Amino acid sequence: MAVVVVESPAKAKTINKYLGSDYTVLASFGHVRDLPAKDGSVDTDNEFGMTWEVAADSKKHVRAIAEALKTDDTLILATDPDREGEAISWHLQEALASSLKKGKTVRRVTFNAITKSAVTEAMSKPRDVDMELVEAYLARRALDYLVGFNLSPVLWRKLPGAKSAGRVQSVCLRLIVEREMEIEAFRAREYWSVKAILETPRGQSFEARLTVLGGKKLDRFDIATEEAASLAVEAIRSRDLTVKSVEAKPASRNPYPPFMTSTLQQEASRKFGMGAKACMAAAQRLYEAGHITYMRTDGIDMAPEAVTAAREAIRARFGASYVPDSPRIYKNKAKNAQEAHECIRPTEMSAAPDDLRLTESDQKRLYDLIWKRTIASQMAAARLERTTVDVGSRDGEVELRATGQVVMFDGFLKVYDEGRDDEGEDEGRLPQIMQGEAAKKQGITPEQHFTQPPARYTEATLVKRMEELGIGRPSTYASIVTTIQDRDYVRKDKNRLIPEDKGRLVTAFLANFFKRYVEYDFTSALEAELDDISAGERDYKEVLARFWRDFSAAIAETSELRITEVLEKLDDFLAPHLYPARADGSDPRICPVCGTGKLNLKTARSGGAFIGCANYPECRYTRPISTAGGEEGMALTGDGKLLGNDPAGLPITLRTGRFGPYVQRGEASEEQPKPPRSSLPKGWSPESIDLERALMLLDLPREIGLHPEDKEKVEAGIGRFGPYVKHGSTYANLPEVDEVFTIGMNRAIEVLAQKASRGAGRGAAAKPLKELGEHPDGGAIQVMPGRYGPYVKWGKVNATLPKEIEPEAITVDQAVELVNAKASKGGKKPAKKATAKAAPKAAAKPAAKTAAKKPAAKKAPAKKTAKPKAGEADASDLGE
Repeated sequence: MAVVVVESPAKAKTINKYLGSDYTVLASFGHVRDLPAKDGSVDTDNEFGMTWEVAADSKKHVRAIAEALKTDDTLILATDPDREGEAISWHLQEALASSLKKGKTVRRVTFNAITKSAVTEAMSKPRDVDMELVEAYLARRALDYLVGFNLSPVLWRKLPGAKSAGRVQSVCLRLIVEREMEIEAFRAREYWSVKAILETPRGQSFEARLTVLGGKKLDRFDIATEEAASLAVEAIRSRDLTVKSVEAKPASRNPYPPFMTSTLQQEASRKFGMGAKACMAAAQRLYEAGHITYMRTDGIDMAPEAVTAAREAIRARFGASYVPDSPRIYKNKAKNAQEAHECIRPTEMSAAPDDLRLTESDQKRLYDLIWKRTIASQMAAARLERTTVDVGSRDGEVELRATGQVVMFDGFLKVYDEGRDDEGEDEGRLPQIMQGEAAKKQGITPEQHFTQPPARYTEATLVKRMEELGIGRPSTYASIVTTIQDRDYVRKDKNRLIPEDKGRLVTAFLANFFKRYVEYDFTSALEAELDDISAGERDYKEVLARFWRDFSAAIAETSELRITEVLEKLDDFLAPHLYPARADGSDPRICPVCGTGKLNLKTARSGGAFIGCANYPECRYTRPISTAGGEEGMALTGDGKLLGNDPAGLPITLRTGRFGPYVQRGEASEEQPKPPRSSLPKGWSPESIDLERALMLLDLPREIGLHPEDKEKVEAGIGRFGPYVKHGSTYANLPEVDEVFTIGMNRAIEVLAQKASRGAGRGAAAKPLKELGEHPDGGAIQVMPGRYGPYVKWGKVNATLPKEIEPEAITVDQAVELVNAKASKGGKKPAKKATAKAAPKAAAKPAAKTAAKKPAAKKAPAKKTAKPKAGEADASDLGE
């Protein structure tokens, strides 16, 4: 027998089905060793020797593998087929060294898909651990440790409130901050266009836009004012128009290549608003279940047998006309061969999304996307006809153009079309138009436009930009984007990434004092060197030595920096954002309260920074950095900005305080020393607050009505942990702040029911929607409300209710069939004869014992999350 080790128990379970009883399949649960979070884990004085330790949680998994090797002579390392997978295999081999003596064999196998054929073939072609891939991993891990462990403390000391700085995350953050600065520096430019609705002699209408005026072809900004647009309208109105030319051209659109990691993340973000982390988590589960090929790849090529299977599936489903004469071959554009595996595709082309009956929403949507993209990639091109019609006056002074597009054969579009980051107008179909015939004017409309600033990054466009710049790799994209959000450097609002003040300060600090290490070219070149190591073309210790020589010198230069010196530099760097030009032309740095003090950047005791007056304490004017870009920072003085009066005549003001901007009703007095106040929710800028919005905040909590069951009040508000609905002593979070002001009773009851179902076993249990009776094997069957919809419950078995069956209509027989199927699929044995009450008690005992066994002392380290350990500052760069 042989011991096979994979990363996860889900993967182990799937592989075990294929290998049978001749193998013992165990999970390592990811990496088993890492660098200790302390100084010296990477010894820069002794050829970058690394000290590794087995993680506390991993010791039991390593022991289990060692125990299995006592009776088995062969260890087969079957971790993922990339740099990280190779590293895990190497770590396992090193950690198990004492168990691998006396002639025991260690072999490495990889497979791109967890299918019986792929696993069987891999087992027949074992090899040794690839040390070139391991050395590329070692170089990356050492770099991340050296940056995180040495740069993060500098940030903590010189920039109060800042968190860790990672090697690649810092560059990614710079992209987002610079895009925001571009938006703030943007000045809109006005321009006009003119459109006309024209009619053919047959009474059919079409739209055309003005392209020639005064005999000159128009550029975008040629009609710059309303007056110029009015003259253009008059020029069209005063002339007869005829069709000068009609040109119809055939065109075609080829399908998109199949997915690789970055394009899958981009498309999941566009189509579903799914973040990179959620996308990769769902893809991981699909891979481990054997439904798709490996999901971390730069490759877009497809195995020949998969191409053949795709063509057969297309022919069977859509007909021979949708199959091109020859297979489509996509050229791989990967920079690094080590991650240039096959594309992400279904393992079985004939397995359409409906055939798999996936119950988890993210997996179902993602598999549907992957299947459609893969099938479409081998389909025939779409055939189109593009028509251009030019209509003009006889004197040539005025000309208009109409364009249209007709799909003659949909081809791959029958299955799939890629989403767009910036949606444009699709060209419509034109009526029959003949050259030389008159075009009657039905209406002429001038339209005002303003140039738009560059769009903020979404996760999709950010990943795309990182890929273009060569920053990061497939295994790191998700963790990079997630980490900068987790550190509160960036927030996501309506799927757009917006830098927080903390993120701006960190970027400004690094750009001033560590400029080289946040340069795009430098980071990209370093990634290329890591790829060269994996290809055996560079020595990883030489790469580390060259990097450390310059980086350590840069660290040493900052040791003498004073915080005031740092703040002065940041103040100058961020000046365009902090002190925008004033409409009256006055100095934007002059305090709007005292009129003499100069505004500058200051740090708060609690961390972070704010704008304050240099005349402190005589002048106590302050404002947060985040309000810097609007209306002179909203000029929030001690008395605030008056928004208006409430119905009772009390003044409503917008102010700023120690914890940021807030609204207040009335003024402090002896009778009321603390007037009603409400902080602005996250995502609400001071510039957006008017009297109506301020009153909405001050009137919270808002009563929704009385609960239909107990007639107790249900209300919505904003609390310490965000927006919520409340019924009695039960609080349930709402996903969006704006919903607090619009939520009705039906939605509130739904949110409260979901909270109750999630809290079952921790508090008040959710009430069943329907009691169905007894299961033939004993125990009650109930229909319960759930977070993702109603489900059938029998003891420990929960089975999702199909959408086509209403909770009120389900029968006992249908419910028994559902729970039995779920029990057999999940490997759960049906409970023995027991009452409905017995099952929860039995389930509760082990949990209680486990909790009792955990010493209180062990809980303390887990809670220290305010300051990440320096050595762990960039561990998430690994993408694991």
